[in-house]
Amino acid sequence: MIKTKTAFRAVLIAGVSLLATAGAASAQTASSPEEAAARIAALEAQLNALQQQVNDLKAATAASFKDVRATQSATTVSIAGAKPTIASGDGAYSATLHGVMQLDAAQYYQDKGLPAVIGNARDLNNGTNFRRARLGVDGKFAKNFDYSILLDFGGAGTDGAGQLQELFVQYNYAPFKIRVGAYAPNLGLEDAASTNGSLFPERPSSAEAARSLAGADRRIALQGQVVRERWLLSAAVTGAKAGDGQTFDEQLGYLGRFAFIPAKGQDWLVHVGANASIVATPAQSAALTGAYNVTLQDRPELRVDGQQLVTTGAIDAEGARHYGLELAAQKKNLLIQGEYFDYKIDRRNPAAGVSDPKFTGWYVEGGWVLTGEARKYNANNFAFDAPAIAHPFDPKARKWGAWELAGRYSVLDLNHHENAAVAGDRVRGGEQTIWTVGLNWFPNSVTKFSIDYLDVDIDRKDPAGGLLPLSQSYQAVNFRSQFAF
Repeated sequence: MIKTKTAFRAVLIAGVSLLATAGAASAQTASSPEEAAARIAALEAQLNALQQQVNDLKAATAASFKDVRATQSATTVSIAGAKPTIASGDGAYSATLHGVMQLDAAQYYQDKGLPAVIGNARDLNNGTNFRRARLGVDGKFAKNFDYSILLDFGGAGTDGAGQLQELFVQYNYAPFKIRVGAYAPNLGLEDAASTNGSLFPERPSSAEAARSLAGADRRIALQGQVVRERWLLSAAVTGAKAGDGQTFDEQLGYLGRFAFIPAKGQDWLVHVGANASIVATPAQSAALTGAYNVTLQDRPELRVDGQQLVTTGAIDAEGARHYGLELAAQKKNLLIQGEYFDYKIDRRNPAAGVSDPKFTGWYVEGGWVLTGEARKYNANNFAFDAPAIAHPFDPKARKWGAWELAGRYSVLDLNHHENAAVAGDRVRGGEQTIWTVGLNWFPNSVTKFSIDYLDVDIDRKDPAGGLLPLSQSYQAVNFRSQFAF
């Protein structure tokens, strides 16, 4: 377009110059009528040639405008990483389809003759479960806006009937992002990582307990985030979870996260971070006189059986909070990361001698990619994702995908003054420790298979004050098949 305008100007300047030169020559040189007529004829011929060039340039300019408009209005259809995408020619609007299938098959190995006080946890369910079965679409509109719509038909212990997993709109003005809707706000190293590329089938119980207070999936929230090359800062105001049903006063909470890369090289980096959440107003269970209950709990890092073996039970509270610390180091195909969490629940109108309970949890985990690939560090949420697949599975070419060994040790302690003389002061939520080792196979960027062995120890006294404990130790083996795009 610029070249066309330049050429047009050049033609006009040439025409003006030609007329000026001809006029000057006519004024300075005496000539006969015949010579003058010849000069006029020559000038007319040159002017006609210049007029034709001008007409040609106008036609070329109009065609150029037409080509640009056609390009901008063209719709493109593409598939990358098995994700079908429809986009406008100028990239201002797009829609990408998503699908996730995570099918677990587990076998539990428990002692026989466990006491009846343990209840259904005496016989954990051997079987299968669609942990996640998701369908959705995301994309952008008006260039600076992102959106996501996601439904999930999976569940914990039983397959779900289908529920809204995610629905949000986000405005991007680099380096700022503002998101509103229902989603999982950014609240920690393990929380921010994609479940499609995680080291293990489930997050550590300590991380799940932290995110359950004011974050977690389906949380209705307004979040602001700043993302730079070396650091991330996010903060959110949160409410209830979408689809949880009506309460008489919904929860109000706040959360935030700061993550930082203090050192990095070509094939290594160090990650540090801190996160926190506050429940300013718990949800009320009933009108006028209902309790404002807060509960910390989690399943033992496997969802084929939905039993929760450690739980504080419902505590009538005026608020709650957690603090968390993050640390990770990656060197080529080796990754080690961990987090520590401190939780507190502020009781509402406690009796004399009854204190506000405090709890702790932590984990350390690592992965070693045997085939040499490194796990990707996601610069959008400052968390680690699945490794890049250098050699997708192709037995004819002797290519076997990416293979990874993984290990984790996690602790969640939900006991508070469990031996206190005042019954109302003690919380016998139990202490859960889990050793997990696993093998992950990524044939390509879409599929994943993993097998994990869990050694679980539950140390818990009877919350009702009985003499029989709710303790047990067991082992479990889980096999996951995953297809995600």
